[in-house]
Amino acid sequence: MTTPTVTTTPETPTYESLLSSVVDPGGREVLDPATGEVVGRVVDRTTEDLDQAVARALAAQRTWGNRTDSDRVDLLLRAADAVESAAEPLAELLSREQGKPLNGPNARFEVGACAAWLRATAATELPGGPVFDDADTHAELHYRPVGVVGAIGPWNWPMMITVWQVAPALRMGNTVVVKPSEYTPLSVLALVQVLNSVLPADVLTSVAGGREVGARLSSHPDVDKVMFTGSTATGQAIIKSSADTVKRLTLELGGNDAGIVLPDVDPTGIAEGLFWGAFINTGQTCAALKRLYVHTDVYDDVCTALVEVAQATPMGRGLDEQNVLGPLQNKAQYDIVARLVDAARQSGAKILVGGDPDGEGPGYFYPTTLVAEVHDDNPLVAEEQFGPALPIVRYDDVDQAVAMANKLDVGLGASVWSSDRDAARAVAARLQAGTVWINSHGGVHPMISFGGVKKSGYGLEFGVEGLKAVAVPQVING
Repeated sequence: MTTPTVTTTPETPTYESLLSSVVDPGGREVLDPATGEVVGRVVDRTTEDLDQAVARALAAQRTWGNRTDSDRVDLLLRAADAVESAAEPLAELLSREQGKPLNGPNARFEVGACAAWLRATAATELPGGPVFDDADTHAELHYRPVGVVGAIGPWNWPMMITVWQVAPALRMGNTVVVKPSEYTPLSVLALVQVLNSVLPADVLTSVAGGREVGARLSSHPDVDKVMFTGSTATGQAIIKSSADTVKRLTLELGGNDAGIVLPDVDPTGIAEGLFWGAFINTGQTCAALKRLYVHTDVYDDVCTALVEVAQATPMGRGLDEQNVLGPLQNKAQYDIVARLVDAARQSGAKILVGGDPDGEGPGYFYPTTLVAEVHDDNPLVAEEQFGPALPIVRYDDVDQAVAMANKLDVGLGASVWSSDRDAARAVAARLQAGTVWINSHGGVHPMISFGGVKKSGYGLEFGVEGLKAVAVPQVING
């Protein structure tokens, strides 16, 4: 029996009301990475709290899974409406907690993407149907709910990636328990609060906490599927902890994306695309361009064009409307970027711009940094910096560039830049990456499958493949 949907219109929250709904005066401080000011306080829950959340999700799943698909679609669309109604306070909270500016491809963009992904997920055609039919046999493939899905998210795009995990899981009849990053819990708690203004009770639950809560979620006997976006090391730990219960996994792990610039490009024409491919979210994006290989014929001109874009792109506190680059989200990540740039400098690489943080003001600001004449084995190239520093490596022939791009043990994304699309596609086919973009880098679409190879993880998200990933196939034969 289908439970009827009760239509209500959630109140539009203010920033103050949204924040007050998720903070706890007795919790630990969550700081603004741009100013060091206290954004709010959050209580880190225990594994016992997580167990209770899973129990509620398990109890709610049968009723949720028995709803019609059209009913769940309607609720996802209403959830998108709720996000849009709360868009500005959500963006302000995200900017304060994560550090990203309101404008540019940042906080307002991320909140808008949450609503867009909810709508696109609702519009995606369900997988399954007849697979064989003759005089003797009729076989159909159906996709059933997995059960309870555990969603463990990162701190770089905390709201958007949470929706990437939650929306398809809910569409396919699962209930979801979300564990946000310790660095950005308030943003995710607030987003879940907004979504739950239209969803039934216990269909979607969020539990803030530390590593022990994440470990319990990935090993819990009543969690049937884990979706994780984060580091390769943590992904490997989740694989191990999920083994005893044979959980299904979708893992989007570390990337150190390569871009190859062919000699036929217009350097000034591609500079803006190269820059934002590398520096979106101040470089704190899994599928950002993190090492750039440029043919020697256009190397100097590409470097010059990139410097011009970098110098014209303002960085600062996210709530100041003119800024489009912000701080690094936390001190640990700041230290990684500083260490890798210093290693490049000490090796004799040329710092074209940046590389010299002020260090006097508050916040984890590291200047936009371009590093030229750097060897492919340099730590800045070989390790994922995850910040606003781009190494630019010179190459002489395409085979050399492809070999350098493929040598690492990760393969999330890559890109090829050329005025000849056929030539670019030929190079793209040789790259070991889950997605290869032509004349752009890092753009994702809710209907285009996305996932990594090698140690960048496994499983696909988005579109019909994303729906399949949060369901279990069943063949009815006869």
